[in-house]
Amino acid sequence: MKARFVRFLVVFALICAAAACGCTGTTGSTDPAAQAGEDVAWNLTVTDGTQEKVLSFSEIKALPAWEGYGYAVSTVGIKYGPYTVKGVSLTTLFDLVGGFGEGDQVGISAPDGYYWVFDDEQVAGKGFVTFDENLKEKPSPDLTLVLAYEFNGTAIPDGDGGPLRMVVGTDEPSTITEGSAWVKWVDRIEVERS
Repeated sequence: MKARFVRFLVVFALICAAAACGCTGTTGSTDPAAQAGEDVAWNLTVTDGTQEKVLSFSEIKALPAWEGYGYAVSTVGIKYGPYTVKGVSLTTLFDLVGGFGEGDQVGISAPDGYYWVFDDEQVAGKGFVTFDENLKEKPSPDLTLVLAYEFNGTAIPDGDGGPLRMVVGTDEPSTITEGSAWVKWVDRIEVERS
């Protein structure tokens, strides 16, 4: 009985860790052309409840690009990165549906059911816990929420959450952020007005 309970706890802990990291399944394309960075059959919906804009992957890549670094740590201490990151800042996407104001929140979702909410402080690049490479907490540099489509100069593979993945980006390659906010396979962004 005790061994069965211990196995249950281990399996439950692994499932919780996977869900916390936004990695509960593979939902992106396994098409080799998509993995090579060619046009991907993936749409993103950006909405504020009254306006809605559906963008193709090509339309997203045509928006003004943000470039910098991303480096994350999972809830179990596994580091991902550092990556050079290219994508679109969330504020650029908000402008498509009337902007983002004080007190607003944004929900980021993926087809696997993972959902993450950022408040106005986080959208402004504040309110995150940041770490150095030894995972010691450090003062936060300027941070930017980015919908990334490239890591290290190539398309983000499905296994890494591509084609579109949230990143808490920075100009410093050695700044690590918590990976639970790095939503994989992003397909919907919902601005919730205050």
